[in-house]
Amino acid sequence: MNLAPLTQRFVLHFGEMGSRWGINRTVGQIYALLYVSPRALNADDIGDALAFSRSNVSMGLKELQSWNLVRLQHLPNDRREYFQAPEDVWAIFRTLAEERRKREIDPTLSMLRDALMEQPSGADDIHAQARMKQMHDLIELMTGWLLDVQKMDSATLASLMKMGAKVQKLLEAKDKVASTVKAGFKGLGGSASPAIMPPTALVDADRS
Repeated sequence: MNLAPLTQRFVLHFGEMGSRWGINRTVGQIYALLYVSPRALNADDIGDALAFSRSNVSMGLKELQSWNLVRLQHLPNDRREYFQAPEDVWAIFRTLAEERRKREIDPTLSMLRDALMEQPSGADDIHAQARMKQMHDLIELMTGWLLDVQKMDSATLASLMKMGAKVQKLLEAKDKVASTVKAGFKGLGGSASPAIMPPTALVDADRS
């Protein structure tokens, strides 16, 4: 299986970038090949195209399966296993975000929660906990946003990404409205707390 020049360049680049993304060269090249392939490939196809040993291909595919980044398929009258990357690039984005959250963010958030529940032993610990609280709140805010993103369909997510600076303008407009409403309630002797606008609301507002 000979790779076309453009495909070969794409595959080699992904292999070089793999170490910067926390994966090895082999896994990066295998995924790049599956991503651009017009059909599902088996381990022999992959090994032949990339000049990898069967054991390296097998380990690379297991790694990609653990990240839920490839789909396993079986063809009629063929006992071999075939693999293909999801066609929807936004589905790949959501999968990567979810897997990185579980592997990298959740353990840190759990550690911070435990640390904040401990009784500080002195001034240094009080200062450290205050700093940890800032980090905890930021990560929780980001995690909440990520969970909202995970619930979006691909079209909605694409619309959100295209908004760019419009998000800031919408948030500024929301704050102005909230301030006006709050001032009005105070004038009547009451109080109001503006709610945080979720990502889906921002997309809906942009569409209206």
